[in-house]
Amino acid sequence: MNTNPLLIESVLPQFSQIKPEHIEPAIDHILEQARSIVAQCLQATKDYTWENLVQPIEEIEDKLGKAWSPASHLNGVMNNDALRDAYNACLPKLSEYSTEMGQNQDLFNAYQIIADSAEFAQLHKAQQRVINNALRDFRLSGIDLPPEQQQRYKEISQELSRLSSQYGEHVMDATNAWTKHITDATELAGLPESAMMQAKQTAEQAEKEGWMITLQFPSYLAVITYADNRALRQEHYQAFATRASELGANPEWDNSQLMEQILALRHEMALLLGFANYAELSLATKMAQQPTDVTAFLEDLAEKSLPQARKDLEGLCEFAKQYDGLEDLQAWDVSYYSEKMRQHAYQLSQEEVKHYFPINRVLPGLFAIVEKLYGLQITEITEFDSWHKDVQFFQIHDKDGELRGKFYLDLYARSKKRGGAWMADCVTRRRTQDGIQTPVAYLVCNFTPPTGDEPALLIHDEVQTLFHEFGHGLHHMLTQVDYAGVSGISGVEWDAVELPSQFMENWCWEQEALALISGHYQTGEKLPDELFKKMMAAKNFQAGMMMVRQLEFSLFDFKIHQAFDPAQGGRIYETLNAIREQVAVVLPPDFNRFAHSFSHIFAGGYDAGYYSYKWAEVLSSDAYSLFEENGIFDRATGEAFLTNILEKGGSEDALELFKNFRGREPKIDALLRHNGIAVAA
Repeated sequence: MNTNPLLIESVLPQFSQIKPEHIEPAIDHILEQARSIVAQCLQATKDYTWENLVQPIEEIEDKLGKAWSPASHLNGVMNNDALRDAYNACLPKLSEYSTEMGQNQDLFNAYQIIADSAEFAQLHKAQQRVINNALRDFRLSGIDLPPEQQQRYKEISQELSRLSSQYGEHVMDATNAWTKHITDATELAGLPESAMMQAKQTAEQAEKEGWMITLQFPSYLAVITYADNRALRQEHYQAFATRASELGANPEWDNSQLMEQILALRHEMALLLGFANYAELSLATKMAQQPTDVTAFLEDLAEKSLPQARKDLEGLCEFAKQYDGLEDLQAWDVSYYSEKMRQHAYQLSQEEVKHYFPINRVLPGLFAIVEKLYGLQITEITEFDSWHKDVQFFQIHDKDGELRGKFYLDLYARSKKRGGAWMADCVTRRRTQDGIQTPVAYLVCNFTPPTGDEPALLIHDEVQTLFHEFGHGLHHMLTQVDYAGVSGISGVEWDAVELPSQFMENWCWEQEALALISGHYQTGEKLPDELFKKMMAAKNFQAGMMMVRQLEFSLFDFKIHQAFDPAQGGRIYETLNAIREQVAVVLPPDFNRFAHSFSHIFAGGYDAGYYSYKWAEVLSSDAYSLFEENGIFDRATGEAFLTNILEKGGSEDALELFKNFRGREPKIDALLRHNGIAVAA
């Protein structure tokens, strides 16, 4: 144990030293310590206080987090069989510990004693919030259940943890397994030069001549958007849309049964805890109070957006017919003709725009924007222990020179790395005997890597993705809360957690901000005014279609959890098809198996919570509208957002924090306006 890098106290993880065989022994050791500490705290006194109960538990659970965080992170970004086995071996142990603590009657009573004590009123508001959240979570862990039902709750929790991990592995394996080797360049006609170079580089890495396309998102996006070869687009689309399903190339990674099991177990858990369904249970920790709040919000937004979405699709079908004589627009044609239509209508090419967003301009520009808003100084640290050569590491100081946070940046797609983009916490801010523990974040994306001597070039959507994840990172790192349970994003209602991330995306559309993040990758020339005008003209191109697509995902997620019936099973595609009839305008082919790789809800923590993106976008759009009124770099407004939102973490209700910043309840108007959706008065 003395040589296990996960048990040696260090400021940052020692990634180069961590091996799969270190993970399980380290977690076992800390869990044993944690159980011992909890028992000692409960036995030492009946006069419980923050100092003799909550604080020691926070300390040991912080130690557990610091060991599990790098192990979990490596499983996502450098996946291999040994790591996966070690990771999966720990999941049931962590789930068991969590449930055990949540069902510990003595521990619950001890927290209740603190909550009922005279001392409680003297505690900091954040400490009170930690204790109140803990009491809520005891109830959500089955503290009030009889022993046999508590045992069943524990079994369900462990099984859900295992099944969700397996679901994610299936998606990753299916994504990595499919490749198409191409030796005739004419098959890839239409692809931009950068995509061709990337396909060539992928082939070279596989020691093959020619080009290779994959299901990694940058490769898929390039083919589905630009390939003139319709048959190739269809083949690539079908491979992508059937990943991890019974129709995929590798049926052994079919997620069908896992999805059914996950939904059934979630429903059973909800019933055990006295909820009518899992959607109700999900809302117990969110801003939305009841399921009708969510469905009414989504359906109202769909009603307002559908007329625009239908016009968008009619225009696209008409364009495809005029452009190519295409009478039957299919799912694998939508991105292709949309890009052609965008170029035709606005003389705007995504590829042209991309040349002005090299990563070596975007990243410093992003840092300059947050310096203007919040007075932050972000500097790179070149000497650090990493998991991959492409990873960068940075530190953040505030205007007073105080170190506020550090973050790893892992930007590029590669094999054995989970798809998508995310922020995760490495170290959480909390006050210790030695002072403040500096928060550290992981920021992970899957952009097209650099080719040859050229920097990575980002499409504008990727620029927004980077800003989005950085917004999450700022929420984690800029917190001034000293108690881990409500520090950073911890304790923030899940349907408000996307507020700081979606909020940051707005600066990607402001000319004054674009001047900081753009410059031609070869000449350094600033983004031309003419190109900016085209981008703005095209900003809400097909916004109605995009809006209803997100509403389709949100309603599908919520309703499969709300309407689950054990006698009928998940009815996954039956529900999805009904939602599509209600809100979708583009209907995919029957073979589409979207739900089989919808990791957000089956393996990513957004179960009965995907609506949070739209719910929080109301908040983020409305918050940004104050900058539109006062100036996008208005320092006073930036300071107000920093102090009322970013620094407060989960220490207060999200709605109260929003009202403190905005001076009123949130309104939906800005969201619709930003999406170019006109609403009748």
